Amino acid sequence: MNYWSSSLAVGEEFEKLAIRMNPPRVTVDNDASTKATLIKVASANRRGSLLDVVQVLTDLNLIIKRAYISSDGEWFMDVFYVTDKQGNKLPEDGIAERIQQSLGPRAYSFQSLTRSVGFQSAPEHTTIELTGRDRPGLLSEVFAVLADLKCNVVAAEVWTHNSRMASVVYINDEATGFRIDDPERLNRIKQLLLHVLRGDRDTKSANTAVSVGSTHKERRLHQMMYADRDYDMNDMDSRSTSTRSKPIVTVENCVDKRYTTVNLRCHDRPKLFFDTVCTLTDMQYVVYHATVIAEGPEAYQEYYIRHVDGCPISSDAERERVIHCLEAAIKRRSSEGIRLELCGDDRVGLLSDVTRIFRENGLSVTRAEVATINSQAVNAFYVTDGSGDQVKTETIEAVRKEIGLTILHVKEDAYSMTPPQDSGRFSFGNIFKSRSEKFLYSLGLIKSCS
Repeated sequence: MNYWSSSLAVGEEFEKLAIRMNPPRVTVDNDASTKATLIKVASANRRGSLLDVVQVLTDLNLIIKRAYISSDGEWFMDVFYVTDKQGNKLPEDGIAERIQQSLGPRAYSFQSLTRSVGFQSAPEHTTIELTGRDRPGLLSEVFAVLADLKCNVVAAEVWTHNSRMASVVYINDEATGFRIDDPERLNRIKQLLLHVLRGDRDTKSANTAVSVGSTHKERRLHQMMYADRDYDMNDMDSRSTSTRSKPIVTVENCVDKRYTTVNLRCHDRPKLFFDTVCTLTDMQYVVYHATVIAEGPEAYQEYYIRHVDGCPISSDAERERVIHCLEAAIKRRSSEGIRLELCGDDRVGLLSDVTRIFRENGLSVTRAEVATINSQAVNAFYVTDGSGDQVKTETIEAVRKEIGLTILHVKEDAYSMTPPQDSGRFSFGNIFKSRSEKFLYSLGLIKSCS
């Protein structure tokens, strides 16, 4: 064992000990606010603490309306105002325990400091990861290959951005219902899917990976698209519609406090906070303080960050890269197109048939969420026409008739894409004026660089 691996092992054991000695303390208060439930999380500080907490709240399907983060020194304190999906307060019974169990010492595994947090186990499934150039009909081809190879798709998530596609797919064997772990069969699946991804234009950057391990698909999708450089705006094939809802991101240095401040304003949507924190973490930045407000159609986020080496952003090139990466993280999950929900009896080849019908009617899938619950397919597809524009009503109705009017429905997205008005540089200094926020300032949970 070399010096670096030995030091890493010692650091991991020290972090485990710190968590055991100072397990997270979670309190839930339904009286602090008339509109939301207050959740406070306090624990020993370590790299990735904020992402852990935000991931747990996101996986519980909680909507974060406000958040105040402070993690300077050896301790962190996170304050969240949350509701359920319907905008209601949470029942106090069990919420604190569920959060504490998710963040406690048993929830952590320090096999590597680069390991993704919040993993979801898939013991009966084989995981397939796909990245490549997006094109009309690509998803149909992928699912057709899997069906032909006698693979049953149990769950999947697909994102597209800037002419790139990333997908995490869970499959099992059609005949047995168990995961596929035969090396020769896995290699054949991988090679045929790679051939589909490459097509005629993507001979170099297409990539497939197959494993029988665990993964948190949303975290992996961010990592995959980041590695695929979907934030690179030099791609001239990027859809023109992608500029309709461009977020506003500013990055500046607070020289006297040795922080870099990141201010972000965009249309609000679920999981936005997770997406931005995930991206900053993957880019090797540490969030020391943060404030999030998402109580209307727009969301406002302010971060005080440093690189993992303790230094603020030091160049214009690095600053521009942070801006582009955060913009990409926000837009990967943006809901362009009409949302079609498919709910009905699951069967082998269902996704292949449905996406084939989409393709034959000129529809492109910009995002997809696939799940199987008690033998029922629960799927959602965001679709546009081949040019990225809105699909005509008659086309949607023709697709519904072919697939089944009773199982395929048009769903209005509550988070429609309305772009924020660019009023130049914005500051959070004029936003936080209430008594509670002034109290948080006095505690040091919110800091200004003015």
